[in-house]
Amino acid sequence: MSSTSASLTNSCAQCGRLENDDTGKDRGDAASIGSDNGENSSTFRICCIGAGYVGGPTCAIIASKCPHIIVTVVDISSERIAAWNSDSLPLFEPGLEAIVKKIRNHNLFFSTDTKKAIQEADLIFISVNTPTKSYGFGNGRAPDLRYVEEAARHIAETATTSKIVVEKSTVPVKAAESIKTILKTNKQRGVSYQVLSNPEFLAEGSAIHDLLAPDRVLIGGDDSVEGSLAVKKLSWVYEHWVPKEKILTTNTWSSELSKLAANAFLAQRISSINTISAVCEATGANVAEVAKAIGLDSRIGPKFLNASIGFGGSCFQKDVYNLIYLAESLYLEPVAEYWLQVIKINDWQRQRFAQTIVQNLFGSVSGKKLAIYGFAFKNNTADTRESSSICVCGYLLAEGASLSIYDPKVTSERIFLDLSEQTGKTEKDLHAHVTIANDAYDAAKDAHAIVICTEWDEFKANYELIYSTMKKPSFIFDGRLVLDHDLLISIGYNAGVNDDQENSSDENDNEQEYRTLTDSEEE
Repeated sequence: MSSTSASLTNSCAQCGRLENDDTGKDRGDAASIGSDNGENSSTFRICCIGAGYVGGPTCAIIASKCPHIIVTVVDISSERIAAWNSDSLPLFEPGLEAIVKKIRNHNLFFSTDTKKAIQEADLIFISVNTPTKSYGFGNGRAPDLRYVEEAARHIAETATTSKIVVEKSTVPVKAAESIKTILKTNKQRGVSYQVLSNPEFLAEGSAIHDLLAPDRVLIGGDDSVEGSLAVKKLSWVYEHWVPKEKILTTNTWSSELSKLAANAFLAQRISSINTISAVCEATGANVAEVAKAIGLDSRIGPKFLNASIGFGGSCFQKDVYNLIYLAESLYLEPVAEYWLQVIKINDWQRQRFAQTIVQNLFGSVSGKKLAIYGFAFKNNTADTRESSSICVCGYLLAEGASLSIYDPKVTSERIFLDLSEQTGKTEKDLHAHVTIANDAYDAAKDAHAIVICTEWDEFKANYELIYSTMKKPSFIFDGRLVLDHDLLISIGYNAGVNDDQENSSDENDNEQEYRTLTDSEEE
């Protein structure tokens, strides 16, 4: 153990003991966390349950910045773990592959042996999926915590020494209380637990940057000597690379709610500017100019003020629904209704974009080939969860369009699976109307229009060459504003505006209605 670690452990040991049971038995000495981990008592060990978008990158950074800490990421999916141990990681994140390959099998390990990792660990992250429930009470609103409960029960059944258990998954307020109850009532003799909340604030596509230089690290724990001890231990891990002033400690409930509130506020800003974009369309105002004007107000700021075809990803919609369900459970109906409007505006914006495409293509897309550029919910990721592209494709398929889809990272299997779920059609039926292109040029050949749904850099292509291969008139609907619209119009494209608007400089600015999200879309 490093001198820093030893000093902290010794000082923590003097502070008090870990949580006791009601009888005062089975007390766990504070010094035991961080030292009594089995075979090697001098090495601090971290286990992360869940090898997904949060667990994998987070533990890779911890291991890279803390070479004396052994970090093991476990998952019940042997296929996922095999991918983490291969040359083809199970997820794409800029910078992640190089870090993993450098430290893998040194102090970063990926395994399906959850029992061994839990037994040896001093600190355990729970980083499992918490999807929105699709059944029973809270259907479509409440988070499904079955995987969190399974993880907690597995820890209690397996652990033979005291542990710090950390919620990394996004959970509702007071989930830590449930975890603590499960651990306490199922623990083995002599084992004690402290449960912390440490929500992630990383954004897919920039996760490594966000982990290396976070705006803040939030840690919530019990307001007790034992809770403070556990918070200090987790803070010590982050202090290897995060300035102390950026590590914020709160009570557990505040930490849990802060994560939901942060994502809800970001989603709200996107929906808010999208409502303004609709007003701009109707009045001839320029949404980009309006966004710049209000963003210069220091009380508002410029981030997340770019109109678009809507937010996506695994967190924004899920967390807003989580907040809605919490408000409903507390009988705060006006609060629930307020946040529900954020979701409704997002859905409306996607539908409005699809309607714009149909209207501009002379009222019908039936039998027409449309090139779809991008299927992931944002650039620099292969994640398609809640992607706006899926919704737009669903609307266009319902109108009878033939789609040629290209995304540089999303697999064809994933595309057909998502579209099947969206439309209710079988993959066989979809093949009659959907093809997967090899690149942007292939997708646009003989197409009536290009529809940009994801802001990949490679979509800044040779549009003069692409224009020569398309049906005429050729349309572009830029849902992320990654292109130079003046250049496109000079080439001959109709950039998604009516013919009678092209001669009006004011109304021609309406092309900028659907702007790219230059800020991270998902946290």
